[in-house]
Amino acid sequence: MDGESETTASIVDGVRMRLMDDWRILQNVFKLVQREETICADPQQWQQQKIVDFMQPDELKKHINLTIKEKETSTLSDIEEICQQVIKYSVKTSHGRFHNQLFGQMDPFGLAGSWLTEALNTSSYTFEVAPVFSLVETEVISAVCRLAGYSHGDGIFAPGGSASNMYGLVLARYKRIPSVKSSGMFGIRPLVIFTSEDSHYSLKKAAHWLGIGADNCIAVRTNAKGQMALDDLEGKIKAAKESGLDPFFINATAGTTVLGAFDDLDGIADVAQRYGLWMHVDACLGGAVLLAYKNRSLLKGLQRANSFAWNPHKTLGVPLQCSLFLTNESDLLARCNSIEVNYLFQQDKFYDVTYDTGNKSIQCGRKIDAFKFWLMLKARGYGLYGHLVDHAIEMARLLEQKLRARPDRFRLVLDQHEYSNVCFWYIPKAMRVPSSEENEDWWARLYTVAPKVKEQMAYSGTLMIGYSPLSSRQLGNFFRMVFTCFPVLEAAELDIILDEIERLGEL
Repeated sequence: MDGESETTASIVDGVRMRLMDDWRILQNVFKLVQREETICADPQQWQQQKIVDFMQPDELKKHINLTIKEKETSTLSDIEEICQQVIKYSVKTSHGRFHNQLFGQMDPFGLAGSWLTEALNTSSYTFEVAPVFSLVETEVISAVCRLAGYSHGDGIFAPGGSASNMYGLVLARYKRIPSVKSSGMFGIRPLVIFTSEDSHYSLKKAAHWLGIGADNCIAVRTNAKGQMALDDLEGKIKAAKESGLDPFFINATAGTTVLGAFDDLDGIADVAQRYGLWMHVDACLGGAVLLAYKNRSLLKGLQRANSFAWNPHKTLGVPLQCSLFLTNESDLLARCNSIEVNYLFQQDKFYDVTYDTGNKSIQCGRKIDAFKFWLMLKARGYGLYGHLVDHAIEMARLLEQKLRARPDRFRLVLDQHEYSNVCFWYIPKAMRVPSSEENEDWWARLYTVAPKVKEQMAYSGTLMIGYSPLSSRQLGNFFRMVFTCFPVLEAAELDIILDEIERLGEL
């Protein structure tokens, strides 16, 4: 054995000897998560605990040694200290005043499920390596299909809403042109898809990735509520046909990213049926109203869609990531995506191979995303989450009332939103003038307010709310407050939020 081999052998022996001791890091990190109040779910602590200890990138690099070296040995104590620093300088998304994204505080049962699947470290492509989790995924998909009105549906868990929407495009293209699976898109008429001007960017990106072309992702005008305008949709389908293009796909949105608007699903289904187009619903945000009692009518017509996408990690509090793609055709996913893989999806296995779902997926290795969602539903029942969704939407309507009650300081983008998004401007004292003086320059100044207040939020760590422009309406920056099932807010918290925006807006 040469010297290099002796060195490798000695290093491997060293790792083997300390490996059992290294596993103690899990206990240490769990205690650290508790000690450092990483979750911060207790409303009594929201005032004292910062959401983030914000630093600019160059400054942050000085506080955490990020360098990776070929030869570096750290003790368990060193690693624990690094983990502590990571917690300290990370955003506490489960803090009760984090309202910055379309997701927020986690459900504890979901986090427990996430920890368990990480510890078991398997993939959901075959029953052989994920027996319980394969059954769990099948059950969740079956339950959601029933809720959606898909009597013969099928589905798959995907790595995020963008991928789920792409599944819809892939299935629609295969259904229209089955030969595309083997022959590609050579020699066929250019395919065209339609989506609202306020829809998620993933549709245009999917058109690029799939060879359809971003220019063939046609934006449809929206109405005053932010819904796709049906007359414009139909007109653009006709125009595409007259130009020799091949319209094949309509993407409806159930909960637009900024306004939370729901397209008229029944109306779009009528258009899709009239022209023979696949109808997909991007319900990544608004799919949670499937469980709701008071607001389920927002998804009226979903059962007529060919497919839809839903992210339970938004609104419901499932830990990231958790995204479903569902279709109303029971065998289309398999026919579209499966190929012969004789080392993984053998058909002569010793069990029911219909539970080997990996060949329906674009992925091979696939995280166990279904289990954390399933565990939440087992712990509480999906009816309870329906009430929490209704409560989140109720809090959004109450915030609108409170904003109207402060007309000199706040202004709504929409008088009433449909979902749990609320969009509004804050008007600083120096800009409170008679409406006759609200000219173009005044609005240009107002559009700079939200980014400045957001900066104060980051440095104070007391509150996080996102802001956005809306180009389809030629509107500049405004705040977008998003309510989720967790935290379960009380009305008094809304006044605290508005008071804090006012305080920060005058610094």
